[in-house]
Amino acid sequence: MKLDAHGISVEAPDGWEVRITRRAAQGHEPGSDRRPVLHAATVPLPAVRGDFGGGVTGTLGSDDVFVSLFEHDPASAGTALFADEGFPVPSLSDFSPRRLQRSIPGQCGGQWFFHVDGRAFSLYVVLGSYAQRARLFGAVTQLLESVRVSGGLR
Repeated sequence: MKLDAHGISVEAPDGWEVRITRRAAQGHEPGSDRRPVLHAATVPLPAVRGDFGGGVTGTLGSDDVFVSLFEHDPASAGTALFADEGFPVPSLSDFSPRRLQRSIPGQCGGQWFFHVDGRAFSLYVVLGSYAQRARLFGAVTQLLESVRVSGGLR
């Protein structure tokens, strides 16, 4: 199934649940700029979840994966943290239990910061099993190869 919203598109592989939504800027102030976030997982995505997998990553089994593509403020695109241009191409060696935002025994993850067409993003991926990371990495690669980001919000 192809999803296209807010300048982000993805072809969801079979067995994945994918949502592209907008969230309020930090503080949820009225009238605040809302940023897109793509969540994809091989488990059901709860209606309420954290930007980086809160409410999801704890439900991952050893065969499961969670992906967050989070857009930051456009002003961040020119900063050192987001200096890498273009969508990242993760490698298997990028994944480690030490790269999780919240350590869960058995899991591993990775995070990348980059910019595309003046838009700043972080990509955060959690694999349900460090021992099975090579197999799970293939599923992540299939999903990520289909993600496209265009300049500006629609």
